[in-house]
Amino acid sequence: MAFDRPGAIVVGTGFGVLTHLRALRAAGFDVHALVGRDPAKTEERAKRSGVPHGLTSLEQALALPGVEAVAVATPPHTHAAIVEAAAAAGKHLVCEKPFARDAAEARRMLDAAESAGVVHLLGTEFRFATGQALATRAVRQGLIGEPRLITLILQMPGLADPRSEVPGWWTRASEGGGWLGAYGSHVVDQIRATVGEIAGVSASLGQVAERDWTAEDSYTVHFRTRGGADGVIQSSAATWGAPLACLRFVGSGGTLWLEGDAVHVGDASGQRRLDVPPDLELPPPSPPDPGLLSTQYDMLHSMGIDLGPYTRLFEVLRARMRGEPVPDDPAAATFADGLACQRVLDAIRRSAREERWVSIDDD
Repeated sequence: MAFDRPGAIVVGTGFGVLTHLRALRAAGFDVHALVGRDPAKTEERAKRSGVPHGLTSLEQALALPGVEAVAVATPPHTHAAIVEAAAAAGKHLVCEKPFARDAAEARRMLDAAESAGVVHLLGTEFRFATGQALATRAVRQGLIGEPRLITLILQMPGLADPRSEVPGWWTRASEGGGWLGAYGSHVVDQIRATVGEIAGVSASLGQVAERDWTAEDSYTVHFRTRGGADGVIQSSAATWGAPLACLRFVGSGGTLWLEGDAVHVGDASGQRRLDVPPDLELPPPSPPDPGLLSTQYDMLHSMGIDLGPYTRLFEVLRARMRGEPVPDDPAAATFADGLACQRVLDAIRRSAREERWVSIDDD
C-alpha cells in the first residue's frame, strides 16, 4: 500500500542514524522506529532524532502500523537474519554493504527478497555521487573507447593510529570485517557498474598499522574483467601522512580520470573537464549532528558526503515501491549486485589465502 509519505524503520543506531535516517526523510519517508541492541542508546538516539519509537525488538518494529520499508544498517554478519525477517513480513528493503559474510549468505538474502516479491536495493550509494556517476556514464558511452587498463588507489590516515576506535565487527574477519568489505565493496561495485563483471583476481590482504585484528586494514588486488580490461585496486585506511587518491580508466581511444568530483578526459584532441549534466547534480554535503560522533569510525562520516547519494537511493526505493519508472543511469544496485560483489570479495580472500589467481564463476 502506498502513501504520500511511506513509513520506514531503520535497523542500526550508528550509520543508520548518521545517514539512513536523514536520507529517508529527505526522500519522502516517515521513520517510525529506530531498532538497536542497546535499549538506552536506542531510545536516546530515537528521541534526539525525533523518531517515535526506539526499540530493541525487530518483530515489534515490523508490526508498527504504516511500516512499508526497512533500512538495514547493522554489521554484515547480522544482515541475513534481519533481511529474511523483513522480507517475510513483506517489507521493502535497503541493505548496507558489505552485504554478507560470503556468497552463500548473500544468495539466501537475494532469494528471500525475490520470493517475497519486495523491492530490494543495496547500499552502494556512491553510484549516485556526481563524479562517479559521470565517470561511469562517460566510459559506458564509449568516450575513451574500449576499456583496457584501470587503476583505483586510495590511501588515508583514518585508522593509522592503532588506538582508533572502530566497531568491533570491523576487527574480525569472521564477521565480515576489515577494510576490504568496508571500502573495497564500493570499489568492486564501481568497476562492475562501469566496465562489467570481474573474471578473476590475484590479491593480498594485510595490516599496515600494528593492531590485534583478524581482519585487514589494507589490500592489493590485480583483476581482469570479462571484457578483457586489466586493473589494480589498492587501498589502506591506515597510512600516515597526506591522503592519496587515484582513479583512472584507460581505453583504446583515451583516458578518463577523477580529481575529487571533477571528471577529466584526455585523448588525441587534448584534455578537458567534463560538464556535469543537471540530472547528476547533488546538493552540498550536510554533516550529521556532531553529538552523534563518538568514534573514529563515526568521523569517517562526519562530512555528510553520503547524504545526497543515499537520498537518491531512497528516492529510487520509494518510486519502485509505487511502481513508478525510475532512471537507469545511474542504476541503483540490487541484492543481485550484492551477490555478484560478494563473489568477488570471496575470490579476493581466497586468493590471498592460497596465494594464487582465482577465477570467478557464476553459480
